[in-house]
Amino acid sequence: MPDYNPIELMICVASRILEDGATVVVGTGAPCAAAMLAQKTSAENLCIMFEAGGVAPKLPAMPISVGDSRTFHKALHAGSMPEVMETCQRGMVDYCFLGGAQLDMYGNINSTLIGTDHRKPKVRFPGSGGANDLASLCWRIISMTTQDTKRFTEKLDFLTSPGYLSGGESRYEAGLPKGTGPYRIVTNMAIMGFDQESKRMKVLSINPGYSRKQVQENCGFELLWAEKLDDTTPPSTEELRILREEVDPDGYIIGR
Repeated sequence: MPDYNPIELMICVASRILEDGATVVVGTGAPCAAAMLAQKTSAENLCIMFEAGGVAPKLPAMPISVGDSRTFHKALHAGSMPEVMETCQRGMVDYCFLGGAQLDMYGNINSTLIGTDHRKPKVRFPGSGGANDLASLCWRIISMTTQDTKRFTEKLDFLTSPGYLSGGESRYEAGLPKGTGPYRIVTNMAIMGFDQESKRMKVLSINPGYSRKQVQENCGFELLWAEKLDDTTPPSTEELRILREEVDPDGYIIGR
C-alpha cells in the first residue's frame, strides 16, 4: 500500500466526487488540486471555474490565487466575477468547494469570526468573499477540512454561508433553490454526507487508520451513521503519482 499524508488522502477522495462533464467553482489550495487531479484522471471534461472569471482552463501549474493568470490558460472564456456569479445564479454550476473555521451538523459554515462580540471577536477571519453566493446558488457544496471538536461545532459563532440552516426544509423555505445544499464533507478521518429528511450530517465512510469512536470523539455534535458504513478507498499509486508529479510537484499544498 502506498504511503500518503492526510491532505493527499483528502484531495484524492474529493477528486473522485467530480464526474466527467460537471462544472465546479474552486478556490486555490486543496480544492484546486482536487479539481486538477480529477481532470487528469477520471474527469477529463470537468469544467473548472474560478471566481475571478477563468472558465474551463487547462491549468499548466498550481495557481496561487483565483486571479492568477494561469487560471485563464487555454480557457474557454476569460470573464469576470459577475459573470461567474451569474452562471451560479442561473443554476449552471454543479459543485463548489467551501471551507471555514466552523461547520455545524447542517453544513452551515462560519468563516467570519470566533467569539460572541462581533465588534471585538477573539479571532477575525476574511469573511464570505463569494462563499455565501456559492453556497446559496450552486447545486452541491463540498468541504475539505481536518476534523476536531473546535471546527465541527454544535453552534456556530457566526453564520457566514448557508448549509441546510436548521434542517428539514428550512433552506428552501428561506428562499434558496430547492435541491441545492451541502453534499460531501471530506475530512482526514471520514467522508460525510447528509440525511435526506433531517439534513443532518451523516458519516458514509471511515478513512484508513480511524475508528467510529475516533470520528465521533473529534466532532462537537452527534453524527448520524449510514446503515452500510463503508471503508474509504485509499489513494492509489497512480493518483499519488499524478498528484505529486503533475498537480503539485513543488509541494505547495501536499507538503504542508
